[in-house]
Amino acid sequence: MRYRPMDAEPDERRFGRHVPDDWRHVDDYPLTALRMAERPVRTPVVIGVNWYAEMDERIVDERSGETFIARSGAASLTRIRGGHCVCLEPGGEPDTAAEHEFYDQGAEGACVGFGWSRCMTLLNGGRYAARWLWDRSKERDEWPQTNPGDDQGTSVRAAAEVLISAGHVPWEDVLTGDDHVARAAYRADTAQGISAYRWARSVDEVHAVLDNPVADQLGAVPILNSWGREYPHRVWLPDDVFDRLIAEDGEVAVPTDR
Repeated sequence: MRYRPMDAEPDERRFGRHVPDDWRHVDDYPLTALRMAERPVRTPVVIGVNWYAEMDERIVDERSGETFIARSGAASLTRIRGGHCVCLEPGGEPDTAAEHEFYDQGAEGACVGFGWSRCMTLLNGGRYAARWLWDRSKERDEWPQTNPGDDQGTSVRAAAEVLISAGHVPWEDVLTGDDHVARAAYRADTAQGISAYRWARSVDEVHAVLDNPVADQLGAVPILNSWGREYPHRVWLPDDVFDRLIAEDGEVAVPTDR
């Protein structure tokens, strides 16, 4: 289990994405294996990438009014703080302020569960039990030291495999405050998961899937973070930085069954 390129604990508990030990998912299910007409458009994308110190710095662009991270570009990146998972927003700005507040992972390393659940909300319109997905993903991944109830993270691939095999748990208010033992009793609905996914390998592929005119104009992708109201609803990651993150064992998941 590692955070590339350092084998160390992240600076903060919020950074919970781990790099898979093999790359079979990307090799076996590349987005490019689909014909152009078969590839999804205006669809959310889930990414697991290194998070650098420079990505903590937020700058409001005077011309667009949008908030950027790592605005100085890929060459300026210095120190990796850990691995993080987020959802990228497709065109039309479908994510609401209410979802921004709801999907707050707090200080836990649950970003994979929250990133994928945010994606499923954009796909299906409902809300989901993100920590349940985090638990089940740690049961499925390749690392024996990741288990429900701990603060370890997991991989984007592990959560995708849970969504395919088990589906997801639609949110109900009665689930509020349950711990991992109670979450084990939640009943997933296979219809609330995904039946297929692919993995993008380039920034251009991601832009085509997102079909987000603002992203194309800004030369950046919109991140929906899961850090609550103290963090902006969406921030923009420059394309050249994203390209570097993909090359550094980044996972870029695209649901392809809709």
